[in-house]
Amino acid sequence: MVRRPNRQESHVVDIFDEVEDDLREERMQQLLKKYGGVLIAACLLLVAATAGWKAWQWRQARQDLATAGLYLAASAKTEAAGVAGPDRPAAIAAFEAAAANAPDGYRVLSLLREATLRADSGDLPGASVLWDRVAADGSADALLRDLASLTWCIYHADQGDTSLLQGRLKPLTAPGNAWRPLAQEQLALLELRLGHTDEAKTQLKRLVEDTTAPNGVRGRVSALLSRMGE
Repeated sequence: MVRRPNRQESHVVDIFDEVEDDLREERMQQLLKKYGGVLIAACLLLVAATAGWKAWQWRQARQDLATAGLYLAASAKTEAAGVAGPDRPAAIAAFEAAAANAPDGYRVLSLLREATLRADSGDLPGASVLWDRVAADGSADALLRDLASLTWCIYHADQGDTSLLQGRLKPLTAPGNAWRPLAQEQLALLELRLGHTDEAKTQLKRLVEDTTAPNGVRGRVSALLSRMGE
């Protein structure tokens, strides 16, 4: 049979509870007196940090929006200029300004667009400097770095140093590289330039049979093989 506490025992328990509550409250007051300033400072610091982070996000969003505006404005100038329009220097200057003030993504895209405009305007040395700059930029996306190397090779395909061209193209033919078919096409064309017709045909046939290659690449290669009697 379970024994129930009598009234006197219950009263004693209540007293102990009250004493424990008083001691707990006294300890809390002592802790607040000792560390209250630190806790208040920590709370204020947390509020300030949160506000600073929100302000930084707001400024970053405004900066990204402004940069996007610069890039789109430069693109509009490019469309208006055409291949050899009189406004092409203005388009080049617009991309140059966007690259100087933009975060990494827009900066690299602006440099690539500026380089192509310079090359199409006859300033291949100036364009090559920009392509090399992007290709060597470790902070840039690997896809864009490889695109810079590939574009450099395309514009230097006719007169560039063949060993240098091969050295820059071969890494782009690695499995999984997004630019692999285009790099293989350029290597085959380089073999033709060197007079290695049989090797060029072998590479071109392999590329035609590659179902992962873009249709545009396979179509160009197929037409080239037809002209070569294949």
